[in-house]
Amino acid sequence: MPASTDLDDISFLGRLSEALSTTIEEQTRDLFDAADIVVPVKSCSLLTVLGQAGEASAAELARALGQSHQLVIQKCPALLRLGLVTQRPDPADARRKLFSLTDRGREQLALLAAYRDDIADIYARLFEEVGDDVHGLILKTLDALKKRPLRERAALENR
Repeated sequence: MPASTDLDDISFLGRLSEALSTTIEEQTRDLFDAADIVVPVKSCSLLTVLGQAGEASAAELARALGQSHQLVIQKCPALLRLGLVTQRPDPADARRKLFSLTDRGREQLALLAAYRDDIADIYARLFEEVGDDVHGLILKTLDALKKRPLRERAALENR
């Protein structure tokens, strides 16, 4: 039997980050339900970017979000099914689909905008409780990893 591993160890930072993301998603869903927000929690930024763009392809949305094209495509069926977005072929390239918000999508986006102040206050109180600006720390960590990936950091350590 292999030795016991502490799954909260720093070497499992990715797993812990995913656990945080999942917990936030689950708990935010409860808040969304109370606020009549039907947008899937992990699609809020996609809906926001689409609202700003007016109309965009999946590739354009992926670039704006810093996510993969595949991830954006995976989110679209739920948004279409909920009646939040529409899609149509691009007249200049029939292989491309252009997405835009429906009236219901714009209504949901307005609910999300009103909700942002509430969630910002909730997070601020949470960060006071844990004694750290988790948001700022995540942004700084992402920026540092973009500037110098783990592979480079490991190479420096092995010299």
